Amino acid sequence: MRAVPLCALAALALGFPWFAARAGGAAGPIDPGVDGIVALTGGASRIEDAVELLASGRGQRLLITGVGAFTNATELIRLVPPAQERWFACCIDLGYAAANTAGNAVETGRWARERGFRSLVVVTSAYHMPRAMLEIGHRLPGVTLIPFPVNRSGPWWRDPHEAKVLMFEYLKYLVAIARITIEPVIDVTEVASRVRTGRDRPDSGETPL
Repeated sequence: MRAVPLCALAALALGFPWFAARAGGAAGPIDPGVDGIVALTGGASRIEDAVELLASGRGQRLLITGVGAFTNATELIRLVPPAQERWFACCIDLGYAAANTAGNAVETGRWARERGFRSLVVVTSAYHMPRAMLEIGHRLPGVTLIPFPVNRSGPWWRDPHEAKVLMFEYLKYLVAIARITIEPVIDVTEVASRVRTGRDRPDSGETPL
C-alpha cells in the first residue's frame, strides 16, 4: 500500500518542472486578426498590457474580467497612458461577476459567445497562465486561445519565493483539473450567486481590483 502514495508524490514532483516551464514561457507573436482580448485582474500591468494590445490593432474588443464591485472605469483608466484612455469609451467591457479564475472563465465564455469570437488573447501573469488557459479552454472549446503572459520572473530555482508561488499555483492547477473532470458547466449567474453567499472565495494572491 505504501507504493500508492509514493507513486503519487513522484508524479507530483515530476509534473512540477513541466508546469514551471509552461508558466515561464514568453509571449509569442499575436495575429492582428485575433477576435478579442481578455485580461484577468489581480496582477500589476495586466490591464495596461491588454489595452496596449488593443490599441495596436490586436482584437476588436477587450474584456477586463474580475473587476471589483466598487471599481469603475475611471479608476482603471488611471492604469494606462493618457493616449490609450479613449479605448475605454468604445471597445473595453468590464466584467464584475467573477471572483476567482473559474469565475473569470465563465464570464469570458459568455462574453466571447455573445460576440461570436473564435480567437482570444489571454492576458494574465506568467505563473497564472497555465490555469487561466485551462479554465477558459474548458468554457470555450473550439475557440483558439493565445497566451500573453506578463510579469515574467527569472529562474524559479534561484528564488525561494518564486518557487513557493509556482508550487502553490501548481497545486491549484491540479485541483482545477480534478474539478473540471467532474464539474458540470455552470452559468455565470450561479457563480455570482456563490460569491454573494460566500460559497466561492477569491483565489489567494489574485485579489480583484
